[in-house]
Amino acid sequence: MRRGEMKLDEDLGPDREDDFQTDDEENQAHRVFEHLGDDSESENNTSSPSGDLSDEFPINPSWPQSYRQSMDLLTSVTPPGVTFLRRNASKGRSDSFFKKPETLQDDDSSLTKPLVSETISFKEGEPTSKTHAQSFVSSSRFSTLELPPPKQGCSFVQSVINGTNILCGIGILTIPYAVKQGGWMSLSILVTFSIICCYTGILLKTCLENYPGLKTFPDIGQAAFGIAGRLCIAITLYMELYASCVEYITLMSDNLSSLFPNASIRFGVADIGTHQTFAITAAILILPTVWLKNLSLLSYVSVGGIFSTILVTVCLFWVGIIDEVGYKPGAKILDLANLPVAVGLYGFGFAGHAVFPNIYSSMKEPAKFHLVLYASFAFCIFMYLGVAIIGYSTFGDAIESQFTLNMPKELYASKIATWTTVVTPLAKYALTILPIALSIEELAPTPALRCHATSVVVRTILVISSLVVALCVPYFGSLMALIGSFMSMLVALIYPCACYLKLHSGRLSKKQKANCILIIIIGVVSGCAGTYSAMSRIIGGEG
Repeated sequence: MRRGEMKLDEDLGPDREDDFQTDDEENQAHRVFEHLGDDSESENNTSSPSGDLSDEFPINPSWPQSYRQSMDLLTSVTPPGVTFLRRNASKGRSDSFFKKPETLQDDDSSLTKPLVSETISFKEGEPTSKTHAQSFVSSSRFSTLELPPPKQGCSFVQSVINGTNILCGIGILTIPYAVKQGGWMSLSILVTFSIICCYTGILLKTCLENYPGLKTFPDIGQAAFGIAGRLCIAITLYMELYASCVEYITLMSDNLSSLFPNASIRFGVADIGTHQTFAITAAILILPTVWLKNLSLLSYVSVGGIFSTILVTVCLFWVGIIDEVGYKPGAKILDLANLPVAVGLYGFGFAGHAVFPNIYSSMKEPAKFHLVLYASFAFCIFMYLGVAIIGYSTFGDAIESQFTLNMPKELYASKIATWTTVVTPLAKYALTILPIALSIEELAPTPALRCHATSVVVRTILVISSLVVALCVPYFGSLMALIGSFMSMLVALIYPCACYLKLHSGRLSKKQKANCILIIIIGVVSGCAGTYSAMSRIIGGEG
């Protein structure tokens, strides 16, 4: 612990050593975080750009504190069976969604304030008793939300599966449609984005290596830009997750409508169309899954997402090649007018940066994380290119926003692909909405509100609201293009480069700075153009 403080003093400069010569641990922790958010790195301009800073920062997270564990469960970084905390609202009363960790033995008096003002340490490898973090927590009057330490020890293969699982999801269904929008030459943009996003993933790895106290993407944002940075990144990531939940409902509705096209019903004097009927049905089926007290069982399905993607891809190849549905390749070479939409769809497919830090932190050998990225991105680009070529060659300009909608329903391969596309979102919805639900529950102003009933209400409202959005914006392709243009460009291109530049200010070469600035410009231009095009389509009622 003392060695870490000496290293930190050296990095921050001699003029700030006096800040750490105090016995007031609360003030000490506060000062450490202040140093983390300023430009103190620029004081050491003589440092090597690639040097290992070996700084360990006990940061003071305000919100969201449940991010890491909930995202681990979503992506199956942590093996199924992980449990969460029990949040004591008062004596003899608890939230049954969680289990209390054994490491925290403080009295209930510390659980009387809103979770947004909580202070904990992110320095995980220290003993759980008589440490700086625990003594600070026990001596403060802030509320305490203790999440159990995430299980570490994922092998290289497990990490590759986790990385591929988060990258290669429902975005693959729209890749042929993206080629239709941008033309065959737009595939070069797909490859370019894969390279850029892999590079920005490595930038996040560098931030985590040089600052071991950081564990998640919001942590990196807080380290670089303070609380504002943490909130901006967290809110953007949660918006992306929420939009994905809306897409899940639309996806299920579209595919069920293709299987049962005459399922409209009449409710009183109102006629409910097929799409609306199945959207409501999907929400009703989803609702019990979000009420589950133990969502770890669904994580088995989550990690199986990669196999679902492979299965749907194989079905597409089977329909196009074995069943010989036809060969009607699209004639578009380059469509500049619709290219921004294609860019947004391509961007959606490579924005896994929300959980890259989680995967890194869970590895037995974090030094191999760059190899995990290479393997994951290589697999995804292979899958995307294959689906793009086969899908657009088979169905041509008639391709829908999801290629499963074009597959003849009388074929067995088509039925397998369609039902797989329906069942997978049904299982993944609860895990996707979980981080958002937990972050909202953290904001409960009183301990009495942190209970099982509140959790059920929050999750129910989220499901209903996502259903309403899906009914109002039933355009799968255009909504995905909007997500990819606006949120994914921020998460995958702009935020990683901005944080990297800030945290390594004064240590980077001109080439490194130029690369980051160029990527930020690409992200801003692509994001603005794609967002405008996608919004125009949605307002105009185009899918």
